[in-house]
Amino acid sequence: MSSITTREAPRGFSAAEYMTCLTGIVWREGLRFLHQRERFVSALVRPLVWLFIFAAGFRQVLGISIIPPYETYILYEVYIAPGLMAMIQLFNGMQSSLSMVYDREMGNMRTLLVSPLPRGFLLFCKLLAGTAVSLLQVYAFLLIAWFWDITPPPSGYLTVLPALILSGLMLGSLGMLISSGIKQLENFAGVMNFVIFPMFFASSALYPLWRVQEGSPYLYYLCEANPFTHAVELIRFALYGQINWISLAVVAACTIVFMIGAIWAYDPSRGLARRGPAGGEG
Repeated sequence: MSSITTREAPRGFSAAEYMTCLTGIVWREGLRFLHQRERFVSALVRPLVWLFIFAAGFRQVLGISIIPPYETYILYEVYIAPGLMAMIQLFNGMQSSLSMVYDREMGNMRTLLVSPLPRGFLLFCKLLAGTAVSLLQVYAFLLIAWFWDITPPPSGYLTVLPALILSGLMLGSLGMLISSGIKQLENFAGVMNFVIFPMFFASSALYPLWRVQEGSPYLYYLCEANPFTHAVELIRFALYGQINWISLAVVAACTIVFMIGAIWAYDPSRGLARRGPAGGEG
């Protein structure tokens, strides 16, 4: 009698297995955040310096007239608060991408990416964990800003949450995409200087765009094309219970594009994060 060997068809992963993976990655990122307390402090120092020192110096010079979503004349520090919230997420996204480069060099990221789970899901879990950390930092900033008389409507603390999640995903996926092309940890700081500061200053975080248009029409168009501008405006409107539909569409589209680009770039067969000599990551 001839023996017949049958192979079982590979089964997919269950929802519980996906959830276990998501929980593990988020938990690992949370523990790293708790063990790196200086990361939490530094994330708050930058926006608080702008709020307490920069805004105080420019309060009389850059008063803001009545523009949406504000219904009355506002002080300068009230205007820049949403931009500083987005700045926290921008720096956190770049910090998360730095950890990706570090993990890739140390081997932790390589171990994660060779697991049988879909690579796109693993990267999304990493992105979701980084966004959750940024939410804690932003709400800590809002708590401190409340003592500085920056008090949006009470419902704004809830209505801004979806905007913060979406903007955090966009900025995190951008950082992930950038990290895929960085071969060595030493090159990270130089690359970030060409990303963080142009995105932050060429946006509506510190000044309304109509003022930029009066000074330089070309810079105005650059600010309009900057995805960070739309992240700031999405947060600004959501903080006052309103929706900026154009910014929502731009941020959502950029999130999808950046995330797809990161998944493609982290595919070693065709992306940017290729394996170097002798199995190392160059």
